Amino acid sequence: MRPSRRFPLAALVAAAALVLSACGGGGDEQPAAASGPVTLTWWHNGTAEPVRSLWQQVADDYHKAHPDVSFTVQPIQNEEFPTKVPLALQSSTPPDLYQQWGGGDEASQVESGRVADLTSSVQNWIAGVGSTAQGWQVGGKQYGVPYVQHIVGFWYRKDLFAQAGIAAPPTTMADFSTAVGKLKAAGIAPIALGGKDRWPDAFYYDYFAVRECSTQVLKDEITAVKLQNPCWVKAGQDLQGFLATQPFQTGFNGTPAQQGAGSSAGLVANGKAAMELQGDWDPSTMSALTDDKQLDSKLGWFPFPSVPGGAGDPAVLLGGGDGFSCTTRAAAACAGFLQYLTSTPVQQKIAEAGSGLPVNAAAVASLKDESLKAVAEQARKASYVQMYFDRAFPTAVGQALNDAVANLFAGQGNPEAVVQAVNQAATGNK
Repeated sequence: MRPSRRFPLAALVAAAALVLSACGGGGDEQPAAASGPVTLTWWHNGTAEPVRSLWQQVADDYHKAHPDVSFTVQPIQNEEFPTKVPLALQSSTPPDLYQQWGGGDEASQVESGRVADLTSSVQNWIAGVGSTAQGWQVGGKQYGVPYVQHIVGFWYRKDLFAQAGIAAPPTTMADFSTAVGKLKAAGIAPIALGGKDRWPDAFYYDYFAVRECSTQVLKDEITAVKLQNPCWVKAGQDLQGFLATQPFQTGFNGTPAQQGAGSSAGLVANGKAAMELQGDWDPSTMSALTDDKQLDSKLGWFPFPSVPGGAGDPAVLLGGGDGFSCTTRAAAACAGFLQYLTSTPVQQKIAEAGSGLPVNAAAVASLKDESLKAVAEQARKASYVQMYFDRAFPTAVGQALNDAVANLFAGQGNPEAVVQAVNQAATGNK
């Protein structure tokens, strides 16, 4: 369940930094009552269990407590959102409540005039969500609310690492290359990649850039949507060198990320590949793609390794989150429901389901998986959390970056072309 893709420029400062720390108790106060009977059409990306059933139960429970608010729940495949939402916002019947990843996507959607400004509706409780909520602001106004936070790193099979003689997760790129070599020698595909969906490719470029560029460069040049520092090209060169080691499964460019046992998540889940660079949602995604009931105990997590000579802080992480936005038809009722989603009981259910790192600090203890607890601890210690580039940038710019990076994975283009694609798209976006 990849949290899918990508504000006017003034809002990019908030989107560029997602500091994964939450405080307070979320929306534990009683949500405001709807002004009259209303049925909310809810689009979310929980097409697989346990999230699909969890969201339906949340809707049912809220309806019982608030009989005037009913739901038409429509799970939609994650990769469909970038095309379905913009079209829906131009139609006469957009959803009342829909999956939102903040950043540039949200800002682009706000321009439609159909996304509700929730600032006044959430002011009494949004502080409980913590600084993560800033990523769902445009021009200082709240147009969405996150319900979970996310961190990207490597999920790996401890059993396959042991089989290949890898004693501990690698912390440097040199160690990582050694591990890839050992896995190959053992006849194990080192890394699974869902290149068909393109956005998983971008995680690699993003992380090499986070390791090559200083935090200040990340903040300044992503905010300006103008890449000038040589570190951006160096990141592409690092990526090309990494690709030359052939670390992925055969046919990775045609492999989907999360759909079916043959997806990249499915390959790791079923022991066909040793690791995958993905967000903390990956174990939940994998569990629906395998019959292995012991999978959780076989999975471990480690952050992207350090890159020698890079100006980036090795403690910086790449991340984002999942949230929801409301459209204007039933904004008051929708905002009340968003408050409920950040309440401790619901956040505990989300944590127990392994569906993300809760934004309500009181629910963090409900994370069951030790690996997810490790991710949460790593996030707590992070010096900075950089929002995925394709979301931190405006939509068209983020798409241009993803496309240029995907070309590198396909053996086309060059590192300079990635930077050029971003800068050219930014010029056209203004």
